[in-house]
Formats: sequence, C-alpha cells, structure tokens
Amino acid sequence: MTARLFAAVMPPRHAIEHLDTFLEPRRAAAGDDLRWSDTAQAHVTLAFMAAVEDRRVDEYVDRLADGLTGIEHAELRLAGPVIFPDPAAARVLATGVAGGGVVLPRLAERARNAAVVSGIAVDGGRFRPHVTLARLRRPTDVTSWVRLLETYDGPPWLLTEVAVIASHLGEGPRGTPRHEVVAEIVIAG
Repeated sequence: MTARLFAAVMPPRHAIEHLDTFLEPRRAAAGDDLRWSDTAQAHVTLAFMAAVEDRRVDEYVDRLADGLTGIEHAELRLAGPVIFPDPAAARVLATGVAGGGVVLPRLAERARNAAVVSGIAVDGGRFRPHVTLARLRRPTDVTSWVRLLETYDGPPWLLTEVAVIASHLGEGPRGTPRHEVVAEIVIAG
C-alpha cells in the first residue's frame, strides 16, 4: 500500500481562529468561485510526498526527527497574501507565514532531505510558506484579495513541533481529503 504524506507545521488554534474571524465576513461576499479550505486542517506544508510505501513511513519519521536536531524554536505568525500562480490568474489564495528567519526554509529542506534519503519522491517546487485559504474554480484575478490580505497580521506563536500527516483523498466532508496525524516531532530548541 502507498500513502499520500506530508510534513507540516500546524498553526495553533488561536492563530487559526484569529484568521477565521478576519475572513468570516468576507467569505459570504466572495461568491461561488472560491472553495474555502477547512480551517481545522490548516497547515504549512514543508514537504509533500504523493506516494509513500507504508514500509517507508516509520523510516521517514525517524530520519525527519534526526534532521530536526539543532533547529531553534521560532516565533511565527500568519500574515500577508500568497497567491498561486499569480494574482492575475490565481488558482490558490493563501496567507503567508512571517517570522522565524531561516527556520522554516531549514525545516522544509530537512523534511525534503529526510524523504529523499528514505527513498521517497518529493513533490513541489520552491518552498513558499503559506496556509491555503481557498481554491478557485477557474483562473481569476484576485487583486482585491491581495490588497485585503496585505492588511492581515495574525498573532504570534512559538514553533515547537512538526507533524507528519497522511492525507486520505475523498474521505473528508464533501469529498475533501481527511488528514490523519501519523507523528508529532517535538523540536528540542
């Protein structure tokens, strides 16, 4: 068997609730073009692996835990817009992650390296830390959303762990993926 797996930073509940409160009055006015993400599954993906053999999962978790040795705790916050691929023809609307200096890029590099050393293919391009807010049904100009999200600056939180999550396609509400935490790795700091 194979699993869809990703390593991620999970923003704490208070940070997600703050973002949710900011977005709530704006969601209703957004119309049907946006498919909003479930805030209960909000995360910052460090490494995504589309097909991981079950026998390699424990090895990946162990290698990732070893790779996190020496990583410092960091203060992070959700802030600003991140748009994929660009604001004129957006498919994904997200908020960025501010703070932490080089900690998040270093975590992403180590999460990806742990996969490669474990014989697991890693998907994705350049690391851009973000929390996905919504997906668009067709490429759309989201300049107004960019301006709105430029005003957002969430509360800080301390990064103390990385989660390894299995994503089960179509098993969540309305056919969305269901996420299952496979491991939580504490960053010693």
